[in-house]
Amino acid sequence: MINWSNTTRAKLNVSIKPILVFGYGNLSRGDDALGVLMLEHIEARFSLENIDLLTDFQLQIEHALDLESRELVVFVDASVKSEIAFEFTQLQPIRDLSHTTHAMSPAAILDVYQTIKNETPPPCFLLAIGADSFELGEDLGDKAKQNLAKASEFMDTLLNNPTFTFWQSQITQ
Repeated sequence: MINWSNTTRAKLNVSIKPILVFGYGNLSRGDDALGVLMLEHIEARFSLENIDLLTDFQLQIEHALDLESRELVVFVDASVKSEIAFEFTQLQPIRDLSHTTHAMSPAAILDVYQTIKNETPPPCFLLAIGADSFELGEDLGDKAKQNLAKASEFMDTLLNNPTFTFWQSQITQ
């Protein structure tokens, strides 16, 4: 899987695909691997003709440029806040203090995009997969594996129905 930034794509004259799935986390930290493992699931099951997969350990200010020219974006991350297998929410740009740290929130990425591009970001969503343990050197926990399986089925449904209206209808209540 090649993860080019939009700036690199422009220099290489490579087209930007309409859907971006950004899975972030650390494979070496137990359940923190969930976002990255979701990308592996997508890569194994889908043609990537219209889907870009992007991964990193955490969100950085530069990732705002990866939203450019997209129709739909979904951020995928492990979440200790979730009491259920996964939550799917629509994101709005929010200026929070995370832009001053090493790890930004997805909403702050949207805010940076809006600020630098002076336009509304594309429709962006967050798929937060329930997680418990983030210790260095741990494997993915059993509960996280079950949650990933459920979230993967849900992601399959999203990617088989790539429209804003459908994705919005799938928001977790």
